[in-house]
Amino acid sequence: MTPKHEDTEQQDFQEPVVVRDRRKIDPETGELRTQPVVEEAQEVPAAMGTGGPSTGPGAGESTVDESVAPASDVEQQLAERTADLQRIQAEYANYRKRVERDREAVLTGAKATLVGDLLPLLDDLERAESHGDLTGAFKAVGDKLISSLERAGLESFGSEGEPFDPSVHEAVQHSTSPDVAGPTVTTVLRRGYKFGDRVLRAALVGVTDHEPAVAETPIDPPVEGELPVDGTAEQPSNENQQQ
Repeated sequence: MTPKHEDTEQQDFQEPVVVRDRRKIDPETGELRTQPVVEEAQEVPAAMGTGGPSTGPGAGESTVDESVAPASDVEQQLAERTADLQRIQAEYANYRKRVERDREAVLTGAKATLVGDLLPLLDDLERAESHGDLTGAFKAVGDKLISSLERAGLESFGSEGEPFDPSVHEAVQHSTSPDVAGPTVTTVLRRGYKFGDRVLRAALVGVTDHEPAVAETPIDPPVEGELPVDGTAEQPSNENQQQ
């Protein structure tokens, strides 16, 4: 084993420092140097030397890295960032829903406008069918047009016997009858159409309201010897009066 005093001597000994002056001009004489000047090596004691880099904390130094925040602060920042992310995600989802809803509304409005321009053509087809003129190839084309519009969302309303609804019916005729229980459509002058929830055109109809039947009061027959109800009686003739 190595004696302890030898370890102490090895720790006190430090490699001498050699300094080389590589300046090309001598600062004292001002002459040009041909080779660098090597100064004498000096031995620096270990106690006075700078030594190697110290890995441990010095006296009076704190072992806590001030750049690292406490765990509680990190958790709080993480919670705040998570809440911000969730809020942004919710706002983006609402924005997408609003954009999709607006796009559907614009598309539905454009379709409704186009179908509304074709309603006079549908009226002509209906009149031609009622007169028996919608036959052959003309009828086939009309049926394809109507079926295509119905698939797109067009719906017709207004038929005899359905209850009167002022939101979709426009009454142009009015009558009363004891045969109906309430306001009822009895005549359809022009069919109505709606596209989805939008009413494109109200139906022109005739409405019949309920009228209670008038009960007839029976007239009692006259009793023998009484005058008629109307008060008229046979007047005696002039001959009877003279007698």
